Amino acid sequence: MKKVIYALILPLVVVSGLVFANREIKNETSKKSVPKPLSAAEMNAELKKWEASPDGIKYKEWEASPEGKKVLTAAAKIRKDISAFTNMEAVVTSLFLPPGSRLGFGVMARINGEDYILSFGPETFDKNFLNFNYEFHQLHSLKVNDKIIIRSRSVSHAPKYSYPIISGDYVERDSKIIYIRVPRKDGC
Repeated sequence: MKKVIYALILPLVVVSGLVFANREIKNETSKKSVPKPLSAAEMNAELKKWEASPDGIKYKEWEASPEGKKVLTAAAKIRKDISAFTNMEAVVTSLFLPPGSRLGFGVMARINGEDYILSFGPETFDKNFLNFNYEFHQLHSLKVNDKIIIRSRSVSHAPKYSYPIISGDYVERDSKIIYIRVPRKDGC
């Protein structure tokens, strides 16, 4: 009888010890200091340092070039709609992004006579290959010359691309919603 009691108590002690040790490890990792945000002066100093670097010099040259000015002007045209998160009418001009792009899934779209990259991010498939219900399923049904309504929270640019990059948050076709970006669960 004593052996049975010892056999039941021993795993209980081992498991509770592991749980307690794991709790201690988690507490230690949460006590690590988070780097404090930079002050305005520190941010300006870092910006000046970057502008003097080879990448910063290349960026400044691109920004002053006709191609860079064209991209920045096109981005400025829709900045008001982006900040207000309002509907923008677009026409799909290509189902493929420019060669060599690393933006994930996206299409080319024309808004008010300007071409933009409409990027949705990397495609992720369910680990279960039988589950075909993935995030961009309805976006793959888009065709060239489809008229869509889009909303976005950000527009960006990069010297690598000849077009501004719109982050697709909402897409509607024929008054039907075909895509809404789901916020990440981790808050980022």
